[in-house]
Amino acid sequence: MEPSNIWTEKYRPQKFEEMVGQDDIVKKVQNLTKAMNIPHLLLAGPAGTGKSTLALIIVKELFSTNWRENYLELNASDERGIDVIRQKVKDFARTKALGNVPFKVIFLDEADALTKEAQQALRRTMENFTTTCRFVLSCNYSSKIIDPIQSRCVIFRFKLLSQKDIEKRIKLIIERENLEISDKTIETLYEASEGDCRRAINLLQASASISPTITSDLINTLISSAKPADIKIVLEYALSGDFLKSKEKLLDVMLRDSISGTDIIKSVQKEIWNLQIDDELKVKLTEKTGEIEFRLVEGSDEFIQLEALLASFVLAGKGLK
Repeated sequence: MEPSNIWTEKYRPQKFEEMVGQDDIVKKVQNLTKAMNIPHLLLAGPAGTGKSTLALIIVKELFSTNWRENYLELNASDERGIDVIRQKVKDFARTKALGNVPFKVIFLDEADALTKEAQQALRRTMENFTTTCRFVLSCNYSSKIIDPIQSRCVIFRFKLLSQKDIEKRIKLIIERENLEISDKTIETLYEASEGDCRRAINLLQASASISPTITSDLINTLISSAKPADIKIVLEYALSGDFLKSKEKLLDVMLRDSISGTDIIKSVQKEIWNLQIDDELKVKLTEKTGEIEFRLVEGSDEFIQLEALLASFVLAGKGLK
């Protein structure tokens, strides 16, 4: 297991009560589990919000100590083409469960990575072995799951965790690991994680390996993101019409902190709304930022595209289109 995942596993919630941020979903799933008769489930939402954790809790609550014998997990690192669905999944699904619960559970993590052919095969397997097996699928985008599978599942949509939810988990870890952290640093940690609890825990672990006192500067160093103050200077130079200084400052920020073009774009997009300019201009610049981000994702040269973005800011500052 990689070091970055040790705390993620160590502090993974083991009971429904320990889950944070998805209260409505947890309550509904808990009631289904207590009835010992869950339907097929589709857990959809962003990474690090508790989908895999909830699936494990369901299995442990259902089967207690026998959960490993009645549980099959396939994730994105496994080969999951049509042959795997026809053989491994089908063989596991057709056998009788051990214990009082009349069915087994198969968990397909990142099910949106399954090919369309594999999803069609899975659809038939879900139909034929409903009495002996339940499927729990997790994905980031439910739209990538074919409609026949969606219609066979109860869909729960997870949302990004709020600051108070991540703060609750972070404070638990801080207490058990004897670390020091301020409320301001927790806020920095939350902003860096963007609602992804797993990322927040990994950042905390990386910071703790350097110093038991966690600071905002330490976290900013680890995430290698541009400081808002630096990006603000870049944009203000551009809006004032000084393209060369703006370009030099941007180059300095990227080379000094080893920040990629897409990360710069995200920082620019956030900082636009803190600038002292008209709201209409902010909207136009945000639209331009989105266009440049698309070009970067498609493989364009990041320096040229970022210079084009700065040129747009210069023109906007002069009142030109």
